[in-house]
Formats: sequence, structure tokens, C-alpha cells
Amino acid sequence: MRPLRACLGAAAAVTLAAAGTTALVASNASGATTALSNRWYAAAPYLMPLDNNPPNAATIMDATGLKAFQLAFVLAPNGGGCTPTWGGTAAVSSDTAVQSVINAIRAKGGDVSVSIGGYGGTKLGQTCADAASTAAAYQQVITKYGLHAIDFDLEEPEYENTAAIKNEIGAAKILQQNNPGLYVSVTTPGTADGTGWFGKQMLLEAKSQGFTPNNFSIMPFDGGFSGAASQTSALTNFNSILQSTFGWDQATAYAHEGFSGMNGRSDTGEYFTQTDFQTVLDYATSHNMDRFTFWSLNRDRQCSPVDNNGTTSGTCSSVAQGDWDFAKYSVKFAGVTPPTTTPTPTPTPTPTSCKTAWSSTAVYVKDDEVSYNSHNWKAKWWTQNEVPGASEWGPWQDEGAC
Repeated sequence: MRPLRACLGAAAAVTLAAAGTTALVASNASGATTALSNRWYAAAPYLMPLDNNPPNAATIMDATGLKAFQLAFVLAPNGGGCTPTWGGTAAVSSDTAVQSVINAIRAKGGDVSVSIGGYGGTKLGQTCADAASTAAAYQQVITKYGLHAIDFDLEEPEYENTAAIKNEIGAAKILQQNNPGLYVSVTTPGTADGTGWFGKQMLLEAKSQGFTPNNFSIMPFDGGFSGAASQTSALTNFNSILQSTFGWDQATAYAHEGFSGMNGRSDTGEYFTQTDFQTVLDYATSHNMDRFTFWSLNRDRQCSPVDNNGTTSGTCSSVAQGDWDFAKYSVKFAGVTPPTTTPTPTPTPTPTSCKTAWSSTAVYVKDDEVSYNSHNWKAKWWTQNEVPGASEWGPWQDEGAC
């Protein structure tokens, strides 16, 4: 994920019970709270409570019926150390701002999960000595906020670090054992094949440690995706990876699989509209997948102008929409019907113009832009005669179709 980037009604409760969801009762630092069903934690969209112009959670709840939020992100301190912070700067131990957000959500009958990691920043798995100390740091977060759910968002640069991933997976297993009923999701980047090499290594680490979370979720965006069809194809391929890694049958793999999308314009210029979300939601529910979420509620509102001048924003979606349109798909996944509103038509985005064509003989330096194979590309560093897109970890960053 990019950093840019009350009780259920009787009918809904019956639906969720039939789906095999569970509930538990726990206490938090600010008083007793009853957990939601696991289906709500599985549907919780990401919300940055301290950055990217945070929307009012109560407003979203009233407008959509949403009850669960995935708060992001807990990191190691920017200066190093093995204590949890919000975004590397605000110590969890002394936090009051996020606690206030959580209290407001719970006062309206909702709840939160907390996500650790995300894209960029220093993760606790990188700075803590071992799995036990990593788990102890995360336990501080669970205890302070009385959490019933937690998300391990394992991506760059951490998931390229074998020792760090061993710490994170080991910590997840310890927390799962020490907090009975804790809902645990593991989120990692997606590719057209399901997930890349580092994602597969993470799954193998989980297998070697005997760790099974509620789900492994992929993020099928920022990887040359184009609409819902490419995302559902990646989910199908990821299901095969789960089967082959853990020896599960197809149904068991889907029951441990999740989707984490990006609403509107992605970092690389892909567009995912309300129609795309509905298609993926239909796929997730028809295959009995465990999770459907997205990045992020901070972006679940329309830009002005709509396309935000062709750039990706952390505070709006870059597609035509009503406020909180995308949150309603999470509500549907949880088994609840959102309030009725008039749908907003989504126009076809204007194609981005192509940069000067890439040349095998030219020398390029950082931030130079070229076009190749109907996509624009930006150089990450000095390069010559390295074909854009030839290697996932090569010198070129895909900026999307042109």
C-alpha cells in the first residue's frame, strides 16, 4: 500500500453466520468492546488516520453502513529501534490522536484493524532482533488498542529482506497463538502470475514455520494491470500458487485468499472504476474468498479536476465518483446493503500521451522518461541498452499506458 497511497441487523447476522464467520469478546485500554464478525475485518478498507487529509470515519459510516477500518501504518521509529510508531514518527505508547479516532468508530458500533508495514519506511521486522521481539512490539499495539484484527502488509523494501520476513512471519505466528481469535491477514504485491518471486518466498517462509493466517491477500495494481479482468486473472493464478505451496485444494485456497485493490488511478496510471470493483467483488464472493479491501478511504472522493491533472493523489481517486462510492463495495462484501444513492457515471480516462521512444543507443539518467511498447517509463538510475520492462527489478519504472 502506498502512503500517497453498532451491531449487525438480524438478516446480516444470519448471512454472516452462514458464511462461517466468527466473533469474540475482548477488552481494550479504553473499556470493554465487542468484536465484529471476521467478515467485517476482512472487508475493512485502509484509512490513514494521521496523513493524507484523513476523512471523518463517522461520516463514512453514516453514508455507507461501513463498520470496520484498516488503520495504516505501524512502522519502526525513523531513527531505528524496536518500538511501534505511527508512520515512523508518532510513538504508539503515547498516542492519543489515533486512539481518539478508534474511540469514535467504536462509539458508533464499529471497530478497527491495524496494518503494519506498507510501501516504504522501516519496518519492525527489519529493526527488531528476532521474531519474539518483533511480536512483543506488535503486542504493544494490540494491547493498547484492544485489537481483534491485525494486517501484515509485507512489501518493498522489507519483503526483499529474508531475515526481516522471517521475523514478521514468526511474529504473526506468535501473536496468533497469544491472542486467541485474533484475525490475521497478510498482504503482499500482486503480479499477472499471482505474486512475484519475493511474494512466493514469503509464502514458503510461512509454510516452513507452520503459519496459516486467515488469508494471504495480493494487491493486483501497479504492475501493468488493466481493469478487473486482469485482476481476477491474477487472483486465479494466485489461487494456484496457494494450492501448490500449501497442498490445499482449490476451495481451501480460496478460503485463505484475499484481494486488496486500489480505487481510481494507481501509482503507475492504471484506472480501476466502480465497475471494476463490482466485477472483482462478484469474483470474490462467488469463489468464497476470505477478504476484499482497498487502498484507500483517504482517496475515496473525487478530485477537482476529476483526473487530478493526470497524476495519482493520496487524497482523491482521479475518477468520477460520489464520496465513498468504493467503500460501499466493502460493505457489500460484509453482507450488508449500503444506503441507496444515485450512481455516478465514470468517464473513460483520457489516454496519456507517449514520451519520446526509447533508444538502445541513448544514455538515460534518473528521472528521464521514454515510451516503449505503448507505455511510458521513467529511469530509476543511469542506464543504456536495457529494455524497459525486461526485468521487474530493472532500471525502468512503468508509468502506465500511453
